[in-house]
Amino acid sequence: MPELPEVENVRRGLERLVVGKTIQKIEIRWSKIISNPDAVFIAGLTGRQIIGIDRRGKYLLIRLDQGLTVVSHLRMEGKYEVDASSDPMTKHTHVVWTFTDGHQLRYLDSRKFGRMLLIETGQENTVSGLKDLGVEPTPATFKKAAFYQALQKHKKAIKPLLLDQKIVTGLGNIYVDETLWLSEIHPETPANLVSRIEADRLHDKIIMELDLAIKHGGTTVNTFLNATGHAGAFQEMLHVYGKKGQPCERCQTPIEKIKVAQRGTHFCPYCQIKKGTVE
Repeated sequence: MPELPEVENVRRGLERLVVGKTIQKIEIRWSKIISNPDAVFIAGLTGRQIIGIDRRGKYLLIRLDQGLTVVSHLRMEGKYEVDASSDPMTKHTHVVWTFTDGHQLRYLDSRKFGRMLLIETGQENTVSGLKDLGVEPTPATFKKAAFYQALQKHKKAIKPLLLDQKIVTGLGNIYVDETLWLSEIHPETPANLVSRIEADRLHDKIIMELDLAIKHGGTTVNTFLNATGHAGAFQEMLHVYGKKGQPCERCQTPIEKIKVAQRGTHFCPYCQIKKGTVE
């Protein structure tokens, strides 16, 4: 699933490619992608101009004139591309936005898990999935003291707590494994047993690692492409994710892979020592 760095790179690509364009028509080729009734979605977008592209966590917020927003979540395999209307479509093209200049914004999704919802701008906090998101992982919004205090309230393992998006948003399986390795915290350590020093280090590594991944175009492990059709490069900089059996960069101990909350989890058994037990 695309995580924050990948979605941010999609956002930046769409910002360059479609902001200012006016929608002439909408074609829905797979209705389950659209959370509104098809007719409502089509009528709401037809004739509207795209005025901006924002992001909240892993969600894209496509801003339209007249106070409308399309909330888009790529889920596992969703991607956007901009093509000429004359270009052939693939079988995985499910929603087509045709612009008055003859170009199209196409949503492709081989697994059909992605979703789009048309809402009034300003109603984002009423949308399931958006309303409970934690803070964005930036220095301005993600504060060390608040992060530590939030961890102290939970006895569940640190990894699934970071994955649930309610304390800090944007982290998925890849970047949780990476930032926990960088912070030398075992993924099964109960969150309330993470010390203040460890929490501060984890806070800094989350911001640093996501920012670095954004700058390198995100991570392409399977099929991720940004809106301009390019893969990310950050997979070449991963320390632990996907490295089972390879030597840890710090201590040379082979990286192990286990299941934590039903998610494949990579860690170093020497550098990341588990504390306590999860209740």
